[in-house]
Amino acid sequence: MLVGVLKEIKAEENRVSMAPAGVEVLVQNGHTVLVEKNAGAGSGFENERYVKAGAKIVDSAVEIFQRAEMVMHVKEPLPAEYDLIREDQIVFTYLHLAAAENLTRALIERRSVNIAYETIQKPDGSLPLLTPMSEVAGRMAIQQGAKYLEMINGGRGILLGGVPGVDPGTVLVIGGGVVGTNAAKMACGLGAKVYILDMNLDRLRYLSDVMPANCFPLMSSPETIRELAMKADVIVGAVLIPGTKAPRLVTKDMLKTMKQGSILVDVAIDQGGCFETSKATTHADPIYTIDGVVHYCVANMPGAVPKTSTKALTNATLPYAVQIANKGWKRAMVENPEIKLGANVIQGKVTYRGVADAFGMDYTDIDTLL
Repeated sequence: MLVGVLKEIKAEENRVSMAPAGVEVLVQNGHTVLVEKNAGAGSGFENERYVKAGAKIVDSAVEIFQRAEMVMHVKEPLPAEYDLIREDQIVFTYLHLAAAENLTRALIERRSVNIAYETIQKPDGSLPLLTPMSEVAGRMAIQQGAKYLEMINGGRGILLGGVPGVDPGTVLVIGGGVVGTNAAKMACGLGAKVYILDMNLDRLRYLSDVMPANCFPLMSSPETIRELAMKADVIVGAVLIPGTKAPRLVTKDMLKTMKQGSILVDVAIDQGGCFETSKATTHADPIYTIDGVVHYCVANMPGAVPKTSTKALTNATLPYAVQIANKGWKRAMVENPEIKLGANVIQGKVTYRGVADAFGMDYTDIDTLL
């Protein structure tokens, strides 16, 4: 298969979808890999590294879209790329379509084969291609929360970990999955008082066993969120329902009860955000303030640490990319149900129910297309 690795064009996105080590494996499997010129520069991978791995460097995204049977991105296609996508071309990337109606309609129109990293799912319910970036984003959420708590950055002027004789800050983490657990670990490590909420009692039992003494796992409810929001210096939104829009759990009215200069970090912003007042921001302009509460809603947080993120992402995506390239998308989906769950929009049909429900579109079972 002819596989194309595109340079990211989203603002301040420095990751690349495949490190040279991954390209080498694809080439060893008999595939031709085209890498857009300077695609890996932000992650510390110069063109020569890709050439040594067996890739061919091409000058433009246009050429990759014209030639490649499968194109790989990190982030979703942007409007400038919509018309470049060909019918039956495999687009393998993070899509987050339930929060992107225009993109969804564009992919339907292009009749491409769109496989989303974030909905590939193992039998145990885990999301192997989302997990590494969730680990990065969860840890970064606390770094950003701590930074913006500083008064010079618009925050309350609180040191999250406190010092001897002075109370630490309070962190509320909504969601006890991969993002939430990593955020709570970081906050606990700094010495903050941490509440982590989840609706799964088994998950809460697990968190009670593994988290340190300054972490308090609690059952999530609107009442609990309202009460803890008033105490929190930092709230991390870490709620994910695979492939569907995130629920809005912190309302606009709650902001009025929160401390002035407290921080909201919405890691769920790719799926529409779990705070009612969330809107996507960029690394260049990461925050805005409503009712005295600072909002950090950067949609590609791991893009700020690409030398970590790209390697972690390649480790996760490579086995699936190899399967798709070796077998073709249909056989790969038939033989691996995990990949089948990644099917979001296939040949003009919406094949992921969460996406169809988000926009009131017709849903087509992927099995009918295999």
